[in-house]
Amino acid sequence: MSLFMTLSVALKALGHNKMRTGLTMLGMIIGVAAVITMVGLGSGAQQSIEEQVQAAGTNMIMVRAGNYRRGGVSLGMGQSPRLKAEDVEALRERVPDARYLSAGVRSREQAIAESQNWSTTIQGTDIEYPQIRVWDIDLGTFFTSTHVQSAAKVAVLGSVVRDNLFGEGVDPVGARMRIRNQSFQVVGVMATKGAGQFGEDQDDVILVPYTTVNKKLRGRDGTNISEITISAASADDIDRVSDEITAVLREEHRLAPNEDNDFMVRTQADMMSMRTSMTQTMTGLLASIAGVSLIVGGIGIMNIMLVSVTERTREIGLRRAVGARKGDVLRQFLVEAGALSLVGGLFGIMFGFSLSEGLTRFLAWPTSIPANAVAVAFGFAGATGVFFGFYPARKAAQLNPIDSLRFE
Repeated sequence: MSLFMTLSVALKALGHNKMRTGLTMLGMIIGVAAVITMVGLGSGAQQSIEEQVQAAGTNMIMVRAGNYRRGGVSLGMGQSPRLKAEDVEALRERVPDARYLSAGVRSREQAIAESQNWSTTIQGTDIEYPQIRVWDIDLGTFFTSTHVQSAAKVAVLGSVVRDNLFGEGVDPVGARMRIRNQSFQVVGVMATKGAGQFGEDQDDVILVPYTTVNKKLRGRDGTNISEITISAASADDIDRVSDEITAVLREEHRLAPNEDNDFMVRTQADMMSMRTSMTQTMTGLLASIAGVSLIVGGIGIMNIMLVSVTERTREIGLRRAVGARKGDVLRQFLVEAGALSLVGGLFGIMFGFSLSEGLTRFLAWPTSIPANAVAVAFGFAGATGVFFGFYPARKAAQLNPIDSLRFE
């Protein structure tokens, strides 16, 4: 019997009891839809993480001051006094593929403007910071190298700070504000950037020259800094540039070969991997749980096929009597089981896409369904049907033709 004829007979047999066929396929539909939805949620979360990391800056590399011990007490990462502004110039000269560099210091202060006040992050930085972070100016201008050299008391506000100190949408350029009893002039407002890769509000910040933070807010004349933000020339250069940065800083800090780094270098890949590893684990767990429903659907197919073998015993005996071979009967029932699972898989794929779209539209959960996930789910559905359909098909093929014709 040809494959086309076998498929035609299988579909007719399944169509004799549409309700039972539909209920049998339901387990496969739910299983495939669950797998696709879970993988879509995991992939969407991972894609969202990647977008957040990319939005944080272009090919960004972070250098932070390392641990510092005082009297045997570890003060933690970021406390080492050995990272200095001179390191930035050394990197600028000796690492040619470090396109943009910016020294940085941070502080948490209360900002006051007229009758309003707001506690926010004071980010001391340099003039190339907007290029590194791919951050546009909305109003006014960014501070200049002259401001940095003279430790000028100028400030560029994030939109959240502007809204809370001066009013939503107000242009505060030229206005005065106070930070720790120091009067600052507002020279610009940054465009809205949104949440960062770790959920922090990137717009809740005041950007000022790092020299101003050191001299006017911290009261230090030194050039100590807590971080250096760097943008590599291209994504392909990040690992090589990171290695060059490490080599230059070790030399500048005169570290012996057996001494640990007194600084920490992190790239966007490091930042991304820390967050995606948990997402991938959770996605695999959810997809595995959803895959159990595929197994349940396969067991349902096996049960129905066993019932079908019993109901169609006389039909099997008649087919064997007119010349059908064991292989023909086996193939007949395998095709029926495969048709059940594959048609159920197709409906499950459509249901999975619809469910993912609903989650995105109504619950604002990001979903992204990769093509390979659809192919794997569909293939696994077909394999499950064939696997669980083999035993009933083999049982049908082994029936004695004479006994089958006598069956009541």
